[in-house]
Amino acid sequence: MTSPRPSSRPSRPSGPAGPNRPVRPARVLAAVLAAGTLLTTAACSDGDDSASSGSGVTASPVAERAVTTTPTTTATASPTEPLTQAGAQTALITEGDLEDDWTQVKTAASWRDRLLIDTVDAAQFVTAKTQSDACQQFLDGLYDDDLLGKPSGASALTGFQQGDSRLLYQVAAYQRAALDSKLDWLESLPTECDQFNAVGSDGSTRTVQVIVNSLPKVGDARYGLTMTMQGVSGGAPITLTLDVAVVRVGDDAITVTNGGLDGADHDSTKDAVSHGTTRLKDVREGRTPAPEPSEFD
Repeated sequence: MTSPRPSSRPSRPSGPAGPNRPVRPARVLAAVLAAGTLLTTAACSDGDDSASSGSGVTASPVAERAVTTTPTTTATASPTEPLTQAGAQTALITEGDLEDDWTQVKTAASWRDRLLIDTVDAAQFVTAKTQSDACQQFLDGLYDDDLLGKPSGASALTGFQQGDSRLLYQVAAYQRAALDSKLDWLESLPTECDQFNAVGSDGSTRTVQVIVNSLPKVGDARYGLTMTMQGVSGGAPITLTLDVAVVRVGDDAITVTNGGLDGADHDSTKDAVSHGTTRLKDVREGRTPAPEPSEFD
């Protein structure tokens, strides 16, 4: 895949004129009005001078907050629709959203990487139970393609292949609280699981590293990371690299896992996130996504 200020002025005193309330001569009223005009002009002038000279005088926090949150014009948000099964399918990216030589496949739902069937070695962690559980949940979520948990509504997925690398793309509806909780959990992984050992089904030990991977500023919230697993499989050294990216749009989310033994193409991950978020927004607002992404996206 990522805001005119209202002016304030003192209210004019008002009150009913009564029999005991003297009426001011026109000249007195004119003088008062003229004085008020001069004071107002002076106040505006002083504000301009201080801003241009960098005097360091700032508005109070309350004033700043009021200016920020009270625009003079009211923006109308586009209405959104609950994600349907047809909508989730329409929101999926296509080959046109990815560069390079990615080929869309029909078998993505059955993809499972056996290198991820590992058991985390808890002995190496300072807080063994908490950290090892988080890392194990991460590996299991990657293998089962359910890092965000079970969707609460419609969902759809598709996949693309390029050499020994695969890109799995999912769109689904979730409960907001559960979705935000999962995003917080993902954000903790580069700290909790920055480096750990895992034992494969063949008994070999592999070293796993998890680091942050930046994403385009799209959607309402987003988080990306990259996992690298190094070790031995079938007697040969291997390095498995996977990008993981999640973007929340309202109560819906897109999830991308991209990589393999050929490495992870970070640009493809960013393309999928950026163009996919645009497609999901279009669907949520009742529009039909463009068949090809704009070159200005």
